[in-house]
Amino acid sequence: MTRLTSNDFHPEVLQLFDKYVHGDISRRGFLDQAAVIAGSGPATAALLVALSPRFAQAQQVAPTDPRIQARFEIIASPQGNGTIRTYVVKPAGATGKLPAVLVVHENRGLNPHIEDIARRLALEGYLVFAPDALSTLGGYPGDEDKARELFSKLDSVKAANDFVAATHALMASSEGTGKVGVVGFCYGGSIANLLATRVSELKASVPFYGAAPLLQDVPKMKASLLMHYAGADDRINATRAPYEAALKAAGTLYQAYTYDGVQHGFNNDTTPRFDAAAAKLAWQRTLAFFKTQLA
Repeated sequence: MTRLTSNDFHPEVLQLFDKYVHGDISRRGFLDQAAVIAGSGPATAALLVALSPRFAQAQQVAPTDPRIQARFEIIASPQGNGTIRTYVVKPAGATGKLPAVLVVHENRGLNPHIEDIARRLALEGYLVFAPDALSTLGGYPGDEDKARELFSKLDSVKAANDFVAATHALMASSEGTGKVGVVGFCYGGSIANLLATRVSELKASVPFYGAAPLLQDVPKMKASLLMHYAGADDRINATRAPYEAALKAAGTLYQAYTYDGVQHGFNNDTTPRFDAAAAKLAWQRTLAFFKTQLA
């Protein structure tokens, strides 16, 4: 089966899809507007199917892979939603304490792709926590459209506090060294930026196409940052220049990379917006960064 890429879609369709997945337009709004480009209702419906995730096709590490140990934990979050369910993964047979990484999902909750990302990191030698912001609403529902609908019902302040609680729990874990980094994608990228302003003990933050935090909070950052941006991502890139100016003014250690011509979501290998070359390079940089910062 030939894998579709962003080059197989009209740029305006990709822009509409980005608005749809971020809640700026409804499913019906996407279908109606994309029909003007695609030419018919059935063709537009097929576009939406083609742009949707294929989790099994992209999976790199199976949940039952003998090289990892995986479980779920319930973490207390008194300032958030009370608790947050978290996927916990580490290398099988690991002895001694491990450096740790928090993985923060996109605006669909802890779906199979993010669980796979957590397992990939575990194979690199990390203790990994991947919380599900949708825990308070029953967890990831197994359907991307339903997940986005649930996401819009979250209390954003409480959800952010849930991730702060998960970060502190990871730092305090008896299985970890206490050195923690965070990597997040889309919504998770914005949380990765936010956590750098909220958790002073955080060592490293890697936002993939994440919106900037409140600029007045940038001087609170103690972590080093590695920021990945998609070239064809006007929405997020609009926040970049003032964010970098604030980082420079605060003396924050950071690196920022733009991957030209690629779409928001380019690291997500379950969808056609995935760009193999950009994702490979960004992931190599991410692993090298964590190795340096969390050693």
